[in-house]
Amino acid sequence: MAIIVNLDVMMAKRKISSNELAEQIGITPANLSILKTGKAKAIRFTTLDSLCKVLECSPGDILEFIDE
Repeated sequence: MAIIVNLDVMMAKRKISSNELAEQIGITPANLSILKTGKAKAIRFTTLDSLCKVLECSPGDILEFIDE
């Protein structure tokens, strides 16, 4: 099972920088980087909610499941 994080794709589509997004959703740039690279073990629903609000997308636009 693999969950792919497409956060960098959504950020590019919305033309928003990592620092700007981190500030708007209330997390550190370092934690945002961990999410973007797919190294995070979990994500809080509140963080996912904030990401979706700022990026004007749905969770499925950010997270993708690929059965290996």
